[in-house]
Amino acid sequence: MAEPNGAAPQPGWPQVILVAAIVVAVVLGASVGTSLLPTSLQEIVFHTPLTIVVLIAGTAWLLWRIARRGPGAPQP
Repeated sequence: MAEPNGAAPQPGWPQVILVAAIVVAVVLGASVGTSLLPTSLQEIVFHTPLTIVVLIAGTAWLLWRIARRGPGAPQP
């Protein structure tokens, strides 16, 4: 099936695997980084809603970027 004019092609398996590997590396890096923190800072990370706040802020930022681009806009 032909792509509409101006539309970027869908990502293939190599791109999907690359993104998945990057996500795994970031999560493992965050885990190692958290384990290197002093105990008092680890308690802040594990016993407060810090992770939830970071996830909500990241999701909001991503949705804002997607909404700002609009349909048919060139990708950066």
